[in-house]
Amino acid sequence: MGSTDSKLNFRKAVIQLTTKTQPVEATDDAFWDQFWADTATSVQDVFALVPAAEIRAVREESPSNLATLCYKQGEEDDENARPLAESLLLAVADLLFCPDFTVQSHRRSTVDAAEDVHSLDSCEYIWEAGVGFAHSPQPNYIHDMNRMELLKLLLTCFSEAMYLPPAPESGSTNPWVQFFCSTENRHALPLFTSLLNTVCAYDPVGYGIPYNHLLFSDYREPLVEEAAQVLIVTLDHDSASSASPTVDGTTTGTAMDDSDPPGPENLFVNYLSRIHREEDFQFILKGIARLLSNPLLQTYLPNSTKKIQFHQELLVLFWKLCDFNKKFLFFVLKSSDVLDILVPILFFLNDARADQSRVGLMHIGVFILLLLSGERNFGVRLNKPYSIRVPMDIPVFTGTHADLLIVVFHKIITSGHQRLQPLFDCLLTIVVNVSPYLKSLSMVTANKLLHLLEAFSTTWFLFSAAQNHHLVFFLLEVFNNIIQYQFDGNSNLVYAIIRKRSVFHQLANLPVDPPTIHKALQRRRRTPEPLSRTGSQEGTSMEGSRPAAPAEPGTLKTSLVATPGIDKLTEKSQVSEDGTLRSLEPEPQQSSEDGSPAKGEPSQAWREQRRPSSSSASGQWSPTPEWVLSWKSKLPLQTIMRLLQVLVPQVEKICIDKGLTDESEILRFLQHGTLVGLLPVPHPILIRKYQANSGTAMWFRTYMWGVIYLRNVDPPVWYDTDVKLFEIQRV
Repeated sequence: MGSTDSKLNFRKAVIQLTTKTQPVEATDDAFWDQFWADTATSVQDVFALVPAAEIRAVREESPSNLATLCYKQGEEDDENARPLAESLLLAVADLLFCPDFTVQSHRRSTVDAAEDVHSLDSCEYIWEAGVGFAHSPQPNYIHDMNRMELLKLLLTCFSEAMYLPPAPESGSTNPWVQFFCSTENRHALPLFTSLLNTVCAYDPVGYGIPYNHLLFSDYREPLVEEAAQVLIVTLDHDSASSASPTVDGTTTGTAMDDSDPPGPENLFVNYLSRIHREEDFQFILKGIARLLSNPLLQTYLPNSTKKIQFHQELLVLFWKLCDFNKKFLFFVLKSSDVLDILVPILFFLNDARADQSRVGLMHIGVFILLLLSGERNFGVRLNKPYSIRVPMDIPVFTGTHADLLIVVFHKIITSGHQRLQPLFDCLLTIVVNVSPYLKSLSMVTANKLLHLLEAFSTTWFLFSAAQNHHLVFFLLEVFNNIIQYQFDGNSNLVYAIIRKRSVFHQLANLPVDPPTIHKALQRRRRTPEPLSRTGSQEGTSMEGSRPAAPAEPGTLKTSLVATPGIDKLTEKSQVSEDGTLRSLEPEPQQSSEDGSPAKGEPSQAWREQRRPSSSSASGQWSPTPEWVLSWKSKLPLQTIMRLLQVLVPQVEKICIDKGLTDESEILRFLQHGTLVGLLPVPHPILIRKYQANSGTAMWFRTYMWGVIYLRNVDPPVWYDTDVKLFEIQRV
């Protein structure tokens, strides 16, 4: 006898159920009891014994039988009975704190379990120490597996979002999530805390012993992964449309701050936004940084630690924390700990740049850096010397974290996948935001910035799309900020500007006559290459690094919605003398002759135009002399021209006097030079801060569910179902 027979009987019952077209009476216990026979089935068994297609067939052809199966053992006659969905969610919540099933029983004597579950105070049974809970329970493999299966079931319940097409106007509340995260769920607080602590306390290194993970399998990781996925789905909340709790410095004795006005209805979002204790922030930040750096550790001692795969979920979680809890954001930027988040993000960006199946990862990484760059402290922190030598496929340099950031951005722009072009604005906006605070750029970095200017200011690039000149404006703004506010430590950049002075003169004298414009576009058709790599001395890459590889053919990827343009994504603020930010009124939208959409989201055509391809040539937009003049006259070249006017003759004189071809003497002269009183009055610093909007909320939803879909293939929960939120594509 044994389990094989009982599995056979169970499978027979399933076949009977799925082939019967007549309703079976709910009282026919002999039939229904087969489904609850005590078969020790694993999840894999259930997927094998109950094929999804058969369940769908029952749903279509004999819904009453499916309903009977679902309600069996319930009191279906009760008029006031809860909807099944609510009962299911509450049952799952109860089971997540069920003694001897998912948590350690505190009682020695066995009482009636049913009573126990309903009366127990689940706050005493939080799964892991951390935020608001000091006790770390003994790890238990069986409990972890049971929790994981229940969380998978929750995710399946929440996945209704996958079956709705992306629409920014949609009310965006998922009724399953809404109910589960409401006051109806008495376990909401302990469960939120359990999930957060389980993720942030996880250490994949195998308790500090290298290669330990090879000795015993880690049953915690699958639980941590599901916990991270359930967290980000429950936190899917459009912050643009609701009042977020204010930031004030008051603290109370509890882990959740009660002084704020009542936050959103969603308790998970509410709890997250009210965490406020320094030690809790420290625990969360250290945990996320530890897990994000995990793939980087691989490169020192290959295979010494277990390589985790859920870094995308962690990045979404980190984003939600910064977006919903401003105190957390300020805490992150208060010390150089933010660099423990920055370095892994730059590692992922650099590693994924050529891989079209990881475009989503590129976006979330860049969005996080954009959010951080809106705060002055981020720019200040970047001045810390970069000494960790994570092998990355970038040129070797000696310098700061700012150098690392710019060198990686240069690599993404010049050798990334073409689908990253919409991100160029974001990348350069980040550099503009931090530029007033950068004390000293390395020579490698200075050359990279000038190479970008050179590439972006070629006539064929400037004239080939309506928005390309914005990139030149961003780079000029970077140079102006550094010259005006950080001239003293930046002789490398000043020297690079002097060496490449012809680029600035060409920009000042940009031709606007129709024949030249026409000629530039002809040239463009012959050179489809988006950006030249020539003129940038690449230098050798770091030792031990592998080149960024494109996606393997056949890799599955999910489609993403377009992200809003940088003008929708950010809001301009001016930095006052005392360092406070003053929001600038959004400028009135320019007329469409400028090439920018008159109103609303950037059109699909705009996205296409960014790509230097012949498609836009035949399309609507073409550059006119008036259009070129309209922005050429606004190029902020005064500061740089004045600098060249003062310094070039002096540098040339040194070269003639000393017969110099050696850079060091010139650099020494520039280091001690000063332009005080010679430059135009410093312009106010402009910061473009990220602002929440429904466009990004929708992007996050499609990205997050796409990640969850692709990461849950065993068992294949959503595979082959009619998903509408995104398309599943093969590379």
